[in-house]
Amino acid sequence: MKITIMGRKCSPRESFKEHAEKKLAKVERFFGEDTEAKVIASVEKSSQTVEITIVNQGMIFRAQERAENMNEALDKCVDSLIRQIRKNKTKIEKKLRNGSIDDLLPPAEISEPEEDLDVVRIKTVSLKPQSEEEAILQMNLLDHEFYVFLNDASNSVNVVYKRSDGGYGLIKPEF
Repeated sequence: MKITIMGRKCSPRESFKEHAEKKLAKVERFFGEDTEAKVIASVEKSSQTVEITIVNQGMIFRAQERAENMNEALDKCVDSLIRQIRKNKTKIEKKLRNGSIDDLLPPAEISEPEEDLDVVRIKTVSLKPQSEEEAILQMNLLDHEFYVFLNDASNSVNVVYKRSDGGYGLIKPEF
């Protein structure tokens, strides 16, 4: 597993980097050698945040946690990733057997916003056709509240989202 560790508004200490590599070894057993993990540590007013994104065969696993210290946030983040992987293990194995995992949406490309806009973050995504079920799986793996995708049944852009009652919703825009 290729691990990249970087800081946002901070420079992670060597002890944090060693701790991150040790903790990610627990996650490495679920993936092959071609897997990439990106760890971003950031410091805010009274808390520290760690975000881990793992990309493997077109699948994206993401977790973000806050805590009073960086190592605690990292531990929570790795535990969250392991729960995500275990929860979706059978769905992922099914996709691997069917050979359709590469049809899932590739990682989003993030570009920096212009300074005079109120937009905090811009994400550009490449849309590939996928089913509603695949979109919900990808949304859960990313730990997002909604997910934009190209519906393979209707060939139109749709959005799946998590409902407050625990279910999922589908938005089909009309132009």
